Amino acid sequence: MNDVTTPKYNSSYIVAISFISALGGYLFGFDFAVIAGALPFLKTMFDLTPVQEGFLTGSLALGCIAGTLLAGSVAEKYGRKPALVSAALIFALSSVGMAFSHSLPVFISMRFAAGVGVGMASVLSPMYIAEISPASVRGRNVSINQLTIVIGILITNLVNYLLADNGPDAWRWMFGLGVVPSLLFFAGIFWLPESPRWLLKAGKKEESAKVLRKIGNEAYASSVTKDITASLINVKKQSWRMLLDKAVFPALAVGIGLAMFQQLCGINIIFNYASTIFASVGAGIDQQLLGTVGIGVVNLIFTLVAMWQVDKLGRRPLMLMGSIGLTVLYIILALALKAQMSTAWIAVFVFLAIGMYATSLAPVTWVLISEIFPNKVRAMATSMAVVFLWIGYFILTFTFPILIEAMGSTYSPFILYAVICLIGFFFVKTKVKETKGRTLEELEQVMTGH
Repeated sequence: MNDVTTPKYNSSYIVAISFISALGGYLFGFDFAVIAGALPFLKTMFDLTPVQEGFLTGSLALGCIAGTLLAGSVAEKYGRKPALVSAALIFALSSVGMAFSHSLPVFISMRFAAGVGVGMASVLSPMYIAEISPASVRGRNVSINQLTIVIGILITNLVNYLLADNGPDAWRWMFGLGVVPSLLFFAGIFWLPESPRWLLKAGKKEESAKVLRKIGNEAYASSVTKDITASLINVKKQSWRMLLDKAVFPALAVGIGLAMFQQLCGINIIFNYASTIFASVGAGIDQQLLGTVGIGVVNLIFTLVAMWQVDKLGRRPLMLMGSIGLTVLYIILALALKAQMSTAWIAVFVFLAIGMYATSLAPVTWVLISEIFPNKVRAMATSMAVVFLWIGYFILTFTFPILIEAMGSTYSPFILYAVICLIGFFFVKTKVKETKGRTLEELEQVMTGH
């Protein structure tokens, strides 16, 4: 009898639209992982120097920076759905372009274009999910985006392994198959409702109410509408200068810090250069690619653990555990690589590091970035934080082959990453506030001090 007055929501519907939106994460995972399997072939095909290898790998991040900036503007002006459609189409076309590339400049251009699609999706998918999710399940739902990323990584690693014996052009199939998930994503977007928060900002109150009544009951729709409307009072015309406002900038600084830390912590070296790491201890191509499959499996298992715990343990404890855990594991991995331990032992330490990251920094960073910014600037602030995430990714992936050549070993860079993780631990401890269980509007008051 409390149905009329007690806010309730439709869990199955919310999870369904979250999964469809999170297919953008699958594209992210695909392009993230495909390079690890294709790199041995690309090195031969294009006779890559360490600088070229780093730039080819990192060119995705440069596209992601452009896509991230584009996503914020398109999402604010036209809505979340049209922006997601654009991301899917760009990704489909670039996948075909990479598969048919016959020169290094063309391939890098197409990988840059793929990055534009990935960058757009990396902002839009978690932001959209956060905006349609009730506070009590928002962490779990935004983590669905991370789940689809790791599923994309695992499936791509499996496909790479199965295609590896198909001759020197196997890499073309590896990239070309990216058109399949991008077209599925494109088709699924048309079933999604527009974000009710964007609709209210655009003055479309009736459409927003209709979406909210699909998500929950009348009481839920009324409660959320009231909260959003209050948060939008006196909102000025959108401008990037709003991010420097004293009520916004502290949250932006935390978001940028988290984004940079998630990348500079070093784990994506393992995802992108797994074959190089395993080759340094004598593993053959089959062992290298099988190792990447193992990485994908571990990543998936521990992401599921994180989804189960993020709304229970909270964001902050998981981030602290991950940063100190990776500090220790990187030191162990560096010592193991220096001692030239067997491929099996290296794989164990690599898997432990992946598991630690997947339970903490990987999903929780995206959850926090989707939560901590005020409604009036969420798209732009999220875009800015994710721009710095991709800058961090580019720096990391571009410098690794160069660091190996300069330091004369594969293990030395991991000591540097351990130091970065220790710094990250103190950053989280002193600057990051707990966000679990609060509405986006409540968090706006906490983060801005109002």
